[in-house]
Amino acid sequence: VQLQASGGGLVQAGGSLRLSCAASGRTFSSYVMGWFRQAPGKEREFVAAINWSEGSTYYADSVKGRFTISRDNAKNTVYLQMNSLKPEDTAVFCCAAGLHYSRSPYEYNDWGQGTQVTVSS
Repeated sequence: VQLQASGGGLVQAGGSLRLSCAASGRTFSSYVMGWFRQAPGKEREFVAAINWSEGSTYYADSVKGRFTISRDNAKNTVYLQMNSLKPEDTAVFCCAAGLHYSRSPYEYNDWGQGTQVTVSS
């Protein structure tokens, strides 16, 4: 199983980025895909998740209304559209796959490498 995250970068406050997580190695239709982030000196925190088959979405309160998670079944890819970015969004973002929705990273079995998002003020 491979999860490949990409799309991070440096952006000014108020700007936008779109992260991608390309999944391969199995059929993810029965999985929940999540995005987590970890800032220096902080614990990994839940950002958003999507039920691959149903399309149900879940968001952390800190990103609700600014971030949108979506998936493209044909491309086996999950996206995280991030708008109105703030300096406090600066972190390494990782995608993960799990069998059930959870805000705990321990419930996700497969992880991609991180992609750095830096938001300047």
